[in-house]
Amino acid sequence: MRGVTRLGLTGGIGSGKSTVAGMLAERGAAIIDADAISRQTTAAGGQAIDAIRQAFGPAFITPEGALDRDSMRALAFSDPTARRRLEQIVHPLVGLETRRQAEAAIASGYPCIVFDIPLLVESAHWRARLDQVLVLDCRPETQIERVMRRNGLSRDEVERILAQQVSRHLRLQAADHVICNDGLDLPELARLVGLLARRFGL
Repeated sequence: MRGVTRLGLTGGIGSGKSTVAGMLAERGAAIIDADAISRQTTAAGGQAIDAIRQAFGPAFITPEGALDRDSMRALAFSDPTARRRLEQIVHPLVGLETRRQAEAAIASGYPCIVFDIPLLVESAHWRARLDQVLVLDCRPETQIERVMRRNGLSRDEVERILAQQVSRHLRLQAADHVICNDGLDLPELARLVGLLARRFGL
């Protein structure tokens, strides 16, 4: 009997991770979205809220009881330690929920668990937990255009986000498989995902 494949899926902002995760889910993979779990911990009533209030003060919590992302983003630009302090609160909670979801997927018999992890390369502990890593790659200009169109951000805002992410070179070094998602339409992207999916037990 074939064991479960633990696949790390990563790429820079605007590279198409969510689209590819959806395609893998359609082929029978379980998807564990680290970003979505992180957002849940900082939403109103989330597990991280009390600790964030204690660490940063009530000004960083919205009237609804969620993390005030705009205030935190502004602080992170002016205080390099702020992001790290926030991650020290959120990341352990994300790790616990990720493990819980992975155990549930294994118990349900999924042949492949896809860990959608934007910070996979930055987080050294992740690589040892994965069987293979799939990187979605594209030119920085493509990322900028996609995120500006999708999120309504300015070019400067997107470039600042890119500057905080690991370099394209390091991300590619960590890859077992790469899909270059530049100039592909959805049918062609789906074809490439389908070819790889067989290697992941799908």
